Amino acid sequence: MRARPAHGLPGLILLVSSTVGCGAGLSVRPHGTIPIRSTGSGSGTTIAPVTAGAADPTDHEDELPQLPPAVAIDDEPETDEPAPALNASAPAMRYAKLDRGACEAELGKRHIAFERVGEARGVVAPLRLKGAIAGVEFHSMLPLAQRRTSPYEIYDCRLVLALDDWARVLTRYDVVEVVHYSVYRPPPAKQVLSGAGRRHSGALAIDAASFKTRDGQTISVEKDFHGRIGSKPCGAKAAPTAGLPAPAITLRKIVCEAADAQLFNVMLTPDYNWPHRNHFHLEVTAGARWVLVR
Repeated sequence: MRARPAHGLPGLILLVSSTVGCGAGLSVRPHGTIPIRSTGSGSGTTIAPVTAGAADPTDHEDELPQLPPAVAIDDEPETDEPAPALNASAPAMRYAKLDRGACEAELGKRHIAFERVGEARGVVAPLRLKGAIAGVEFHSMLPLAQRRTSPYEIYDCRLVLALDDWARVLTRYDVVEVVHYSVYRPPPAKQVLSGAGRRHSGALAIDAASFKTRDGQTISVEKDFHGRIGSKPCGAKAAPTAGLPAPAITLRKIVCEAADAQLFNVMLTPDYNWPHRNHFHLEVTAGARWVLVR
């Protein structure tokens, strides 16, 4: 990934205040900023500092290729090589085009249990999952009691459709649970939004950290991927997997099969950069006609 001059498309940006996701209106979070978590219940959910030892779903900030302004969102991100174009029938492209009603109708056809969220700033079709998707549970690291009201458990409906497809890949490898660092990262209350959010600010991206299998094993992206920055995780130029432990091979398969099916527009692994050493960033990008796998 190349850095670009300020007047062009920036190559890299550093996320953010601890509640701001990727996309427009980002600011740099200085080291030492107190992380946050959700507290309270129901519509009275508030944000408070995380106490020592508490799970912090925003403590793993991403360094991502910045998208151009909304008016030029079809442009590819700046990379050393062109991002491959999506097929016209690619799931990521089809899902991104859906409005809330059409997306929720599709969830109904797939028998995905969800609870509609009336409003979540920046999210087009916010919801909470009410159970497993195709046999796979998706949730944050927060305790169960906090998950019921936490903003970090809010998904955009279109991301859920992509996760449903991905869950069908995961079940082939006996994965029954995916634990993530974050999906939605609410923008600050004082931030003025111009249109829908993208990436985490639009609840359209998930940072998947670990995968639990039917036999009780946990496969950790940080411990088990065994990546190398600059390597290609998938495709003809992918780094060889000979000699890698079985969990590392499994992690590559569940990413690369999703990439082959074009379930997401952006898929970033530990091969991309140091901030991604501990998770897969998987994103549906509204309006994009490309796919980026690193």
